[in-house]
Amino acid sequence: MESTPNRTVLKKAVVWQNLYFYRKSDALYQLTVEFCKRFLPPYGDRTVDQMVQAARSGKQNIVEGSEDGLTSSEMELKLLNVARGSLQELRSDYQDYLNTHHLPVWEPQNERQQRLREYCHAHNDYIDYEPLVVKMNDEEMANLALTLCHQTDKLMFAYIKKLEKQFVTEGGIKERMYAARTGYRQEQDAHQRALETENRQLKAENQRLKAEIAELKARKP
Repeated sequence: MESTPNRTVLKKAVVWQNLYFYRKSDALYQLTVEFCKRFLPPYGDRTVDQMVQAARSGKQNIVEGSEDGLTSSEMELKLLNVARGSLQELRSDYQDYLNTHHLPVWEPQNERQQRLREYCHAHNDYIDYEPLVVKMNDEEMANLALTLCHQTDKLMFAYIKKLEKQFVTEGGIKERMYAARTGYRQEQDAHQRALETENRQLKAENQRLKAEIAELKARKP
């Protein structure tokens, strides 16, 4: 009898270090620390703490959500949405900085914005941005951060939608445990039925052979 496929309870582990949106969020965090150090006062301005904490919360909740996702799809979705919320808060802070300093938010048709968007699309890690950042002024760094916020959010939105669909079709750990237990019982029941059928066939064959032996004995002179 062929065995049924193994049913796994835990989901396959996600290597969060390889997720594009995690790498961009880490670049965004390091960029924000540098931005605050260069362009915001070191003391007496709560904006510094807000921006750094929002950037850190974005990347850390991606890590925690991915780790917790092994056992709880609900918690994974919750933490990833928290990460999105933190990065949206960070985006608002950068927009506020540009507005209060009378600096422009680069429009999509802006040539510099187009080049920036293409570069951010092709690069995920801070090491790729660091040589540029040291030469940038506050307007350029803030628009770079806004571009990274937008692209990271877009990637996360698509990833969360995929997880939601997977949760609907496969369920969480409770549903997977139930499916695994049910599948195991069904497999055991099928095996038991096969043994019972085989046993009945052997009994029938045994009776047939006994009858043949008795007939042969009766024919002997």
